[in-house]
Amino acid sequence: MAHLTARNGFRELADRLNRFPQGAPLSENLFKILSVLMSEEEAGYLAQIPIKPFTAKQAAEIWKISEKEAKKRLDSFADKVLILDMEVGKETQYVLPPPMAGFFEFSMMRTRGDIDQKYLSDLFYQYITVEEDFIKSLFVRSETQLGRVFVNESALGEENSMHILDYEKASEVIKTSEHMGVSMCYCRHKMAHMGMACDAPMDICMTFGTVADSLIRHGYARRVDEKEGIDLLQQAYDSNLVQFGENVKKEVSFICNCCGCCCEAMIAARRFGIMNPVHTSNYIPEIDDHACTGCGKCAEVCPVEALGMVSANDPHKPKKKIVR
Repeated sequence: MAHLTARNGFRELADRLNRFPQGAPLSENLFKILSVLMSEEEAGYLAQIPIKPFTAKQAAEIWKISEKEAKKRLDSFADKVLILDMEVGKETQYVLPPPMAGFFEFSMMRTRGDIDQKYLSDLFYQYITVEEDFIKSLFVRSETQLGRVFVNESALGEENSMHILDYEKASEVIKTSEHMGVSMCYCRHKMAHMGMACDAPMDICMTFGTVADSLIRHGYARRVDEKEGIDLLQQAYDSNLVQFGENVKKEVSFICNCCGCCCEAMIAARRFGIMNPVHTSNYIPEIDDHACTGCGKCAEVCPVEALGMVSANDPHKPKKKIVR
């Protein structure tokens, strides 16, 4: 690892981020990312806030300033989506999200003029895709996987659909969430700046609940209703995108609609597949050899390269292939 030259505020924040389960391994690129998103002074303040949700009064006590000043500073952080704010009863609470899924993605979920998103995209690419420490800590090294794959409801017949539990359905998350927002896909937006994006839909990143409400209020997501949410899900199905979301049964806060070429979760699934980096759905496709025509379409769109074309071993059609 290169010599780490971060100033105190950024180093303190990096140490604070490493209190999250997935962590943020130290790297020159991490410090460069933080310096794009905030000042060293801001990093120092963020390094002091609690792990759990807190109020402006609590922050004021930690920072040794007035509650009014603390609220002003916290609201500024929320405007930059460095923290999330939420209404709990009659008071506003704040929380520092992890880097991923969190403020790394939030920074690219709309076009911005206040930061250099092209430079930031390159830093994200180097830190997350080229270097391995962060992506391994995110997807491989924790006991419980960060995210899970939702079942593709459109691919199942009516009989099979009866056996799917509600928590396995992306449509159920959409139907039951109090708030839903849609934003630019962080992964494809980043890769667009790198000149490597595919043509999958861009405005299709879904957030829910208090996370969505905060992002909507600060202009990083657009509020959508249930009907539009279901329409967006169908658009994702039609584009062969994988629904990858938070690995919880209730109150899911995000569902990414992932392509195989740009999205971190699918790239991790290919790179570290043997380590089970992603919690799969409970449904596995079953190939009907007799019905397979060998067209190769399913192998072509598989985002984790789990399918491939092999010889059918048909003496009458020596060039025929089937999927495996």
